[in-house]
Amino acid sequence: MTDDSLLPDDWKTLVEHSRAARARAWAPYSRFQVGAVIRNADGRLFTGCNVENASYGLTICAERVAMSTAVAAGATEPTVICVSLSGQPTPCGSCRQFLHEFNPKLLFLLDDCESTDPPPSVTLDALLPRAFHFD
Repeated sequence: MTDDSLLPDDWKTLVEHSRAARARAWAPYSRFQVGAVIRNADGRLFTGCNVENASYGLTICAERVAMSTAVAAGATEPTVICVSLSGQPTPCGSCRQFLHEFNPKLLFLLDDCESTDPPPSVTLDALLPRAFHFD
């Protein structure tokens, strides 16, 4: 499902920013830290980390924090997102649907922090082929 031919030239920069955001994650319950960075069409970068809550349903994922930060800055055209965690990264269904709103073709870089290899890349429409949307 991943397509390494999609890997952008600046992937190392994106991984660096995503891993730095991961270091700031608030994960006192699961200890599962996640970081993300979104590059907008205008080149700006927006980071996010997961923020847990004792009421687990109120926890927010790194991907949605990054996109919400971008929207707050007036950036609504994400082109690529890098998600970093320890293990095999994949965005949850809520994040997939949330990000679909902004770009169904969004490129995901799935960064395993324990690896030095380039992260696998996949488009959002491949991760969420039948997303909910209004015509």
